[in-house]
Amino acid sequence: MADGNTVRKIAHLAGVGPGSRVVEIGAGLGSLTLALSETGASVTAVEIDRRIVPVLRSRVEPLGVRVVEADALTVVWRALLEDAGAPGDGDGDHSPTPEPTWNLVANLPYNVAVPLVIRVLEEAPQVSSLLIMVQREVGERLAAQPGSKAYGAVSVKVAYWARASVVGRVPASVFIPRPKVESVLVRLDRRPFPEGEVGAASYDRLFSVVRAGFAHRRKMLRRSLDGLVRPEAYADAGVEPTARAEELGLDDWGRLAWWEPTEPIAS
Repeated sequence: MADGNTVRKIAHLAGVGPGSRVVEIGAGLGSLTLALSETGASVTAVEIDRRIVPVLRSRVEPLGVRVVEADALTVVWRALLEDAGAPGDGDGDHSPTPEPTWNLVANLPYNVAVPLVIRVLEEAPQVSSLLIMVQREVGERLAAQPGSKAYGAVSVKVAYWARASVVGRVPASVFIPRPKVESVLVRLDRRPFPEGEVGAASYDRLFSVVRAGFAHRRKMLRRSLDGLVRPEAYADAGVEPTARAEELGLDDWGRLAWWEPTEPIAS
C-alpha cells in the first residue's frame, strides 16, 4: 500500500475531476480509490479478491463509488463500462468508435501489467487515457522509443494505440511493506485510429511482422523477416534490409507490413 501523498499524486496526474469517469483496477483496500473519489470524479473500482471486496465496499460505497468484483484480465469491458453509463459499444473490432470518455487508473503487479494494458487498448475504446503504476522495467518497456534498450514488440503495439510516457518515479520507501523493486508512473493517451501505411496494414499482419522482427533482435531484418516480407518491399518502404528491429518506428513497421505478399515467398 502506498502512502497518502503518493495516492494523491497519482490522482492528480490522472487529470480527473468533477464530471470525469474513472475505472480503477485492483482497488485493494481503497486508498487510491478514496483519493480518486475526492477529486469529484465518478469512480468504478474493480477488485478480484473476494476477501477484500467487503472491506472495500464498506470504505468507498458510502462515497458513491461503484465496486465490481471481477478479474480485469477476463472482464467484458463493454458490459463493465456500459453498466456504469459509458457511451459507445466497445466491441473490440479494432475500428473507430465514438469519442472515449473514461480514464483508467491502476497499480498493476508485474505479471499482469502488459497483458492488461494491451487488452484495454484493444478492447475498451471508451478508455481515453491510462495512468498506471508499474515496476520500472515494465513501465520503460511500455513507453520505450526506437533505439532504446527497452524498446520491443510491446512498445510498438502500445505506440499503435496511444502516446505513452513515464511521468513519475515512485521510490520503494513509500510502500508498506517495502518492495524490492522500483516503480514508475506511466501515462498513456489514446490517439486517433491509425491512418496511412500503419492503418492500411491489417492489425494481425502488422504485428505478425513486428513479432517476427523482434523474435531475433540481433538479426538483420532481411533475415528475421525472411518469408514474411518480399526483398523489394524494403526499398519501397524506405527501410534498410540490414537494419534491426529496434531501429524501426511504428510508421516504418506499417510501411513494411503494408507490402503483404500475395503468394508464398520462396526461401
